[in-house]
Amino acid sequence: MKKIKANLIDIRNRTIFPVLVEIKNQKVHSITKIDEQLSTYILPGFIDAHIHIESSMLVPSEFSRIAVRHGTVGTVSDPHEIANVLGVKGVEFMLENAEKVNFHFNFGVSPCVPATPFETSGATLDIDAVKRLLKNPKLNHLSEVMAFPSVINDDSEIMGKIAAAKALHLPIDGHAPFLSGENLKKYIDAGISTDHEASSYEEGKEKLELGMKILIREGSAAKNYEALSPLIGEYPDMLMFCSDDRHPNDLLKGHINTLVKRSLAKGHDLFDVLKIACINPKEHYNLDVGTLQVGDRADLIEVQDLEAFKVLRTFVDGACVYEDGITKIDSIEVTPLNNFHATIVAAEDFVFKSECDDIEVIQAIDHELFTKELLYHTHQDGHFSVDIEKDILKIAVINRYEKSRPALGFINGFNLKSGAIASCIAHDSHNIIAVGCSDEAIAKAVNLLVVSKGGIAAVDAEHTLHLPLSVAGIMSSDDAFKVAAQYEEIDRFVKETLGTSLSAPFMTLSFMALLVIPEIKLSDQGLFDGRAFHFIPTCAKEAQ
Repeated sequence: MKKIKANLIDIRNRTIFPVLVEIKNQKVHSITKIDEQLSTYILPGFIDAHIHIESSMLVPSEFSRIAVRHGTVGTVSDPHEIANVLGVKGVEFMLENAEKVNFHFNFGVSPCVPATPFETSGATLDIDAVKRLLKNPKLNHLSEVMAFPSVINDDSEIMGKIAAAKALHLPIDGHAPFLSGENLKKYIDAGISTDHEASSYEEGKEKLELGMKILIREGSAAKNYEALSPLIGEYPDMLMFCSDDRHPNDLLKGHINTLVKRSLAKGHDLFDVLKIACINPKEHYNLDVGTLQVGDRADLIEVQDLEAFKVLRTFVDGACVYEDGITKIDSIEVTPLNNFHATIVAAEDFVFKSECDDIEVIQAIDHELFTKELLYHTHQDGHFSVDIEKDILKIAVINRYEKSRPALGFINGFNLKSGAIASCIAHDSHNIIAVGCSDEAIAKAVNLLVVSKGGIAAVDAEHTLHLPLSVAGIMSSDDAFKVAAQYEEIDRFVKETLGTSLSAPFMTLSFMALLVIPEIKLSDQGLFDGRAFHFIPTCAKEAQ
């Protein structure tokens, strides 16, 4: 029998009072009011309502070792990234690894693998595969339905997957950036209940008023909290907090606890904020996670105060998994698996050959996943490489699953002054993506990933920095804290030496191949317009 004395934050009844909590057989055995002056507080643990664990570059077991430091006891996770690389085998890997640690991972079934037919992925989850996976009791929801045009157009494949989830009474997650009006209504009427892509107050409010729950996202690249936080006071029963994608160094700094602190600093009601962070995900997804009621699983945290919310201890299933700055979850040995067949490239492979003077340019925007379309006059009769002074750099996507020529384009917003960066984390198919100031630098960075069969890299004429990712080319099997430190070193190099102005350059890079987010992106098959949903030529008809 474990005993904890602290002030209980009773979120449902909106009261705080001193208690003695007794934990027995992994559950809350009793909660007794006591007449004592106590200095610490206990409350249910935090839940990240939508995250791709793979984006942390950590396998689930290592992710949990950092997350519990911040009071997180569970996640609602979409294994979409590894599914695009390895299919069902990748999903099974995530489930098996997650079961080895004391943490509540709640995985869904990814309905959009690949996300579009306009890119090369390593696997496909067709309707039969999705139906089989949905019957697995370890998979408790249909993950984000990214192909919103297919829903609006009544595509039989995606509607069949949605119908399979509805037949099992499972929640269905959405992904509907900028969707509005009648198209939004049709998307929601299909049975889709959440969205984490809202990036403005107006967008979030429209979706809420139509009955859709909004996940306020604050990841390493997409940061929508400031825009959406006014909704907290208006719709506390309809909101959840999520990360979506969070790199390891950012995870080390904080998780859902940071959104709790920011919300309280803005003056939002304590009980509303904690309902969003702790209770709403549990209820919406029907999670087997405790909320500090007698008979519940003993999933709780003890914090020092109600301002900084410093986490002192974290309990999962009654076991103390974090205390006094020490994570008590051990590392698990991982056998890497992969799907990687790209071959060595040369600088000549990245030469842009064209007879046009004007080119389409992707404009990357800090803290956002969407891009803008720019037109640029090369003044060089089409034999154009880069214009570092005007921040027009080259971007390339290379098929990792079979030998093929790189797809080439141009990008603004990275502000690299020298060198190149490359990554095998390129949503959603995870081909190799690179941005650089010269063809030679791009080839050098890409070849580091070809040799290691995945990872991230940053180079210039004098330096070579590389973080190998041996699991599917997108996750490391190493210790979480070691990976976070290695990533921090590379991130600092890209900012301080290569000169980027982006707050999360590798995370931003990873979304430049995500075709389902407008306006224009680049896949291994070419430049793509996410508004019209078709390829466009890099050569523009006229410059503006």
